Amino acid sequence: MSREAGSIEQQYGIPTVAVAGENVVPFGIGANVSYNTGMPIRYAAVPFPFSGQKLEVLRRYIEGNDLVSGKPLMQALVDGLTKPLTADERSSGTPSQAKAEPRLLPADTEDNLHRLFQANHWTDFNPIILPTEERVAAMLRGTSHQPDEIVKTAAGTLGANRPFTVEKVAIIAVMAGARPEHLPVILALATLVPYQDSTTSIANMVVVNGPIRNEIGMNSGLGALGPNAEANAVIGRAMTLIHKVIQGYQEGVTGFASLSNPLRYNNLTMAENEEALPPGWVPFHVQVGFKPEDSVVTVFSGWNFVNSAGWVEQHYAPQQLMRDYMRALPGHGSATILLDPSVAELLRNAQGFANKAALGEWLARNVEVTAATFWGNSIVSSMIGPLADQGLEPYATWRKESPETLIQPYPNAGNIRAVVVGGNSASVWFVTDFRPGRGASIDAWR
Repeated sequence: MSREAGSIEQQYGIPTVAVAGENVVPFGIGANVSYNTGMPIRYAAVPFPFSGQKLEVLRRYIEGNDLVSGKPLMQALVDGLTKPLTADERSSGTPSQAKAEPRLLPADTEDNLHRLFQANHWTDFNPIILPTEERVAAMLRGTSHQPDEIVKTAAGTLGANRPFTVEKVAIIAVMAGARPEHLPVILALATLVPYQDSTTSIANMVVVNGPIRNEIGMNSGLGALGPNAEANAVIGRAMTLIHKVIQGYQEGVTGFASLSNPLRYNNLTMAENEEALPPGWVPFHVQVGFKPEDSVVTVFSGWNFVNSAGWVEQHYAPQQLMRDYMRALPGHGSATILLDPSVAELLRNAQGFANKAALGEWLARNVEVTAATFWGNSIVSSMIGPLADQGLEPYATWRKESPETLIQPYPNAGNIRAVVVGGNSASVWFVTDFRPGRGASIDAWR
C-alpha cells in the first residue's frame, strides 16, 4: 500500500491517501517511513478483518469513522487529499532511526550481551554464539571477499535502504553456529534478501544445488528435511537471523504475520539429491539455466506444505495422489513437489515421465477445482484477480464462469516444479505451493 501510494505521489504528483486495515496502518505511518521511504504517506484505517465480511458490515466501515483521525472516513479522505503538508511531512533526508549501528559493542559479561541481543531483536531467541572479533575474523577466512564490501543495499522490509557488508554476514554466520566453509552459501543467501513476508502465514524454502552440497556435508538423503545435519541446520538458521537482523523484521513493527509459520525456524533448508535423480531428470538449478558444475542457492516462497501421509499404493499411481493433494493448494499458478528418489524412479520407469517437465505438464492438465474454490482464496483473488480485471486470459474467462465450473488452475506447466530429496526408505513426497525466486551463485562468494 505504502509503495503504491508513494509511487503515485512521487511519479505523478497526485495526492494520495492509503486506506488499510487497522492492523497494518502502524507500519505504514511508522516503520515504513523511518526505514523505507522516508516519505510520510497519509493513511485512513478501517476495522480488521474486512475480508470475508458481509456487505452491510463493509458499508458500516465506509459510513463510520477513520480509526487514525477519528473523523468520519469520507471526511478523513477529503482532508488527507486537500490539507497542506505538516512540518513533519515536509521533512527530508535520511531518518535518524535508519543510521547504522556501531560496529563494535562495549565489553560486557556474556549474560548481559545475550540479553542485549534479545532486547534489540538481533536473535531468533535461541542461544547464539557471540560474534567476537576473533570468531568473525576466523569466519571471514571462508571467503576471498573483503569484510567491508557491500553485499546489498536494498535489503530491508519492502526493499528499504538497509545496506550491509560481508563482515555483517560473517557475524550472522558466527551467531548461527556456522563454520567458514558454510560462509559462501550464507553470503549467496544474503544476496536474496529481503525475503518474502505477509500478514498471512507465508514461509520460505532454501534449496542448494551443485558440488558445494557434498563439500560442506549437506544432507540430501535420509532425514534431509529434519534436524539431522549441521550444514542444513546452520544455513537455515542463518537465513532466519538475516531476516531479523539485516532485513530488520520485527513483529508488530515492520511485519504483521498473524500466525507466522513454523517452517521459518529452519526455512526448510535442503540440498537436492542430485546423485539419485533418474536418467533424464536434471537438477533444479540446471532446469533454470545454470551448469551442472555450478553451486547455486534458491529461495522459494509459499504457504502450504502437504504431506503424502503414506507411501505409494500399487493400485493408485503417485501422480494421481499428487493431483488430488494439489487441489488443496491455493492454486495461484505455482507448485513445487518434493519427491523421494524412489517416487521419482516410479514416475519415470512405471509411469513414463521422462523428465520433471513431463510430470508438470500432466499435473497442469489434470488438476481441477471449481471456479468458486479458486476465487474463494484471498491469495488468488489478490494475486490473480487484478490480471483477470485487466483481461488477461485464461483468468478473465475464469472470472465469468459459474461457481461449479471446473477449471485447471495451473495454466503454465512450467510453474509446476520438482525437487528430488530423501533417502529411499519410503515412497513419499510433499506437495507445496512454493514458487522459486532467481537462484544466486555460491561460487561467486568463495
